[in-house]
Amino acid sequence: EVQLQASGGGLVQAGGSLRLSCIASGFTFDNYAFGWFRQAPGKEREGLSCISSDSAEYYADSVKGRFTISRDNAKNTLYLQMNSLRPEDTAVYHCALGWGAGAFQGQGTQVTVSS
Repeated sequence: EVQLQASGGGLVQAGGSLRLSCIASGFTFDNYAFGWFRQAPGKEREGLSCISSDSAEYYADSVKGRFTISRDNAKNTLYLQMNSLRPEDTAVYHCALGWGAGAFQGQGTQVTVSS
């Protein structure tokens, strides 16, 4: 069974940082690309960043220069380092197996940024 469990969210002041983690199980982690998405109340899901199996990275304009995606294949874990957080970054953050509309999204973690 494919499982993705995100953690590391919380309440932070604007300008602060958080590091999200996503532990994956049920498949061969090394072989796949992964992504991070977020969804705020009343808004559509937004794709933030993805990383390929050979660690090529992509970032949406909204997070470029502030967020960094990485992976540790030995630990079956995906990360998202988030710096210079803004109130508009408040959302539930999900990691996903794959990218795009067909990505398999795991359980999310809440990030709240206060002004």
